[in-house]
Amino acid sequence: MVSGMRQTRGVRKIHVIGIGAGDPDQLTLQAVKALRSTDVFFLLDKGEVKSDLTQLRRDMLDAHLPEGSYRVVEARDPERDRTAGGPAYSPAVGDWRSARAGIYERLIAEELDEDGTGAFLVWGDPALYDSTLGILEEVLERGAVAFTYDVVPGVSSVSALVARHRTGLNRVARPVQITTGRRLAEGFPEGVDDVVVMLDAHQVFRRYAEEDMDIYWGAYIGTPDEILVSGPIAEAAPRIERLRAEARERKGWIMDTYLLRRRPSRDGRD
Repeated sequence: MVSGMRQTRGVRKIHVIGIGAGDPDQLTLQAVKALRSTDVFFLLDKGEVKSDLTQLRRDMLDAHLPEGSYRVVEARDPERDRTAGGPAYSPAVGDWRSARAGIYERLIAEELDEDGTGAFLVWGDPALYDSTLGILEEVLERGAVAFTYDVVPGVSSVSALVARHRTGLNRVARPVQITTGRRLAEGFPEGVDDVVVMLDAHQVFRRYAEEDMDIYWGAYIGTPDEILVSGPIAEAAPRIERLRAEARERKGWIMDTYLLRRRPSRDGRD
């Protein structure tokens, strides 16, 4: 090597790509552009029960990329303690995220060339109830592997839900809140009449069956298995429970989201 010359090495790049709620047509043009600039796609396999989620990702790649133009590397997603509640909930989530960070670190270091581009495909939008960005920051903080990353927004299940029900998230001059089933179980948010609920494994909406509310519910949104139910919550709740139980029994898993909408008071005041 000529004296005074330094060998330069490339910098790994990572795309975090929002891929929508399941419909390949929900990929944005920006997402397709990012797909086409990717060398290696990292997929975390959640096991046989949810193998169709992995297949949906592969179908999206097949729909938008030439065969043989990329690699797919799969790893097993670490198990999370879903029985942890109360004070133990946050530590359990933290342990799971750290385990994931270890897997991400290994995949990027071992499977991606130093000048290569990798990608993680995120359901919905990476900014909404998803851990990928935080995990990548943890990997960077560890310092064992260096990379840059960018984020491509996606169509969230929330957006897809209200689109399929042909309604909006909020009403004129009124706020909307997005929360989880765990939080809804603590009580309906104050000062809000429109509440979107995600990650509700215990069907907390049943607690509000006597309230003057409507529900807009959807499961497997954007996929061939999509199920939609809407109407007064007192009437819709039993049907949702039945359909949800049948779908979970049939597929072994379920992903659902819903909007609870309090009706205006009869005297016209909120």
